[in-house]
Amino acid sequence: MSEKQYLIDAITVNDSWRLFKIIAEFVDGFETLSDIYPCVSIFGSSRVQSGEETYEKTVIIAKKLAENGFNIITGGGPGIMEAANRGAREGCSKSVGLNIRLPFEQKINPYVDVNLEFKYFFVRKVMFIKYAQAYIGMPGGFGTLDEIFEAMTLIQTKRIKPFPVILVGSDYWNGLLEWMRSDLLGRNKVSPEDMDMLTILDDPDEVVKTIKRTVIV
Repeated sequence: MSEKQYLIDAITVNDSWRLFKIIAEFVDGFETLSDIYPCVSIFGSSRVQSGEETYEKTVIIAKKLAENGFNIITGGGPGIMEAANRGAREGCSKSVGLNIRLPFEQKINPYVDVNLEFKYFFVRKVMFIKYAQAYIGMPGGFGTLDEIFEAMTLIQTKRIKPFPVILVGSDYWNGLLEWMRSDLLGRNKVSPEDMDMLTILDDPDEVVKTIKRTVIV
């Protein structure tokens, strides 16, 4: 057997075993989350600290949602994720953390009640989408943008039923929305109705009202 063929066979075997690991993560996620309803997935920066305005607003939003019957799903880590899980616990709903194994270890925050750990980002993203009745994006970076635009793409292409996608913090998100209107919509890269998928809000009570209008608890 040539060295090239040996390497091809080794890759094939590794990929086959990887498939079983992927299936196992899906099974764990489905079995754990299937009975938790309704849920709101909350995203945002892991670099925010307790005491900062965005952190404290996230706690308030998650707590108000919890008091109105919503469970909270986050990525399980620090920053906004911790704030949302904290609010869920204070509001007495289920506080779910979908943690991801990274080269720089992300520790699960102390406010998570239901903890799932994933190796594969795409499996984790399925869980965020499948079990959420609404998405909230607090100020964040690439990961937050990834989750928000993933949801918008799936809604746009009718792969999932429409649900509220809310960005909290007009001072943070208005620039993005203006660019979308001027460049995406203005250059005919999206349709006018696509812009209706996003809502930018600042008031926690308005966030809760917006979600309650479209989600049956």
